[in-house]
Amino acid sequence: MSDYAEQPHRLSLVIPMFNEQDNVLPMLERIQEALADYPHPWEAILVNDGSRDGTQRAMREGRERFGEHVRVIELARNFGQTAAMQAGIDAARGDVLATLDGDLQNDPADIPRLARRLLAEDLDMVAGWRKDRKDRLIMRKIPSRIANRLIRKITGVQLHDYGCSLKVFRTEVIKGVRLYGEMHRFIPAWMATHTSPDRIAEEVVTHHPRQFGESKYGISRTFRVIIDLIIVFFFMRYNARPGHFFGMLGLGFGLLGGLILAYLLGVKIAGHDIGGRPLLLVGVLFVMLAVQIATTGVLSEMLSRTYFESGNGRSYRVRNASELEVEDEQGWSRPGGADDG
Repeated sequence: MSDYAEQPHRLSLVIPMFNEQDNVLPMLERIQEALADYPHPWEAILVNDGSRDGTQRAMREGRERFGEHVRVIELARNFGQTAAMQAGIDAARGDVLATLDGDLQNDPADIPRLARRLLAEDLDMVAGWRKDRKDRLIMRKIPSRIANRLIRKITGVQLHDYGCSLKVFRTEVIKGVRLYGEMHRFIPAWMATHTSPDRIAEEVVTHHPRQFGESKYGISRTFRVIIDLIIVFFFMRYNARPGHFFGMLGLGFGLLGGLILAYLLGVKIAGHDIGGRPLLLVGVLFVMLAVQIATTGVLSEMLSRTYFESGNGRSYRVRNASELEVEDEQGWSRPGGADDG
């Protein structure tokens, strides 16, 4: 504890919310209780991901009740949890950054423990592990376990629970990772492209059953996870050499198409007509497909990645951007309950 307390830092909490009006104030109350004795400055960044209920109003009320260290970001529409999380990360000013869901299932009381381990063991990320998860077995637990095993096998990052939103990072590292699509589940894998897997750890955290509102996830999310997992696999294995990935795929189609055309050439030389054979069209199609995969595929994927990695393209748009212009030394909750105005 002494080593942890002696490392001066500022903590930023990022909490994306969508239609969670009944959870906003209870969440802020729990955060205030959990961090009441936190020995360093901290801020809570609430991101309203285009909610259609009273979430924004509740966020404003929470800011007025608890102080300027509660910052509110309102996105112009519902961009999804990943984009909302990225918006909060971009706005964070702390040296240590924690993310958690706004549905009260993550417990803010676990944050100091995770931050303590991050700093004491000189890690870049500590992920929460919902070992005793309070969710439905068929719709949530089983698909999650299958997804976690698949992600571990493909990415090589050995964590039990990729889907837990409660994570603590070194801000300088997580800000180097650009999130888009449905990539919040794969943050540990993306982190592994920026730091050593040895600097990524996990910690058992408390998980509560949902009290208010409805879950935003269902079994249909499995298909999106599979697609994103393919993208993660590509960028983890072939980010520096994408031509190898598309080259092998194109080579396979090209080889198959070449064999078909070579066979038909032999048939033609033998004196048989091949003009009306469907196999001729298949062979030509495979060759054309090989060329397209080897060229258009590489260009489109690399342009897409460059767009997001450059920092010029973002997967969200902030409506109240002027409110994010906060002086660096303002808006922090100080030890002892003092609040910067």
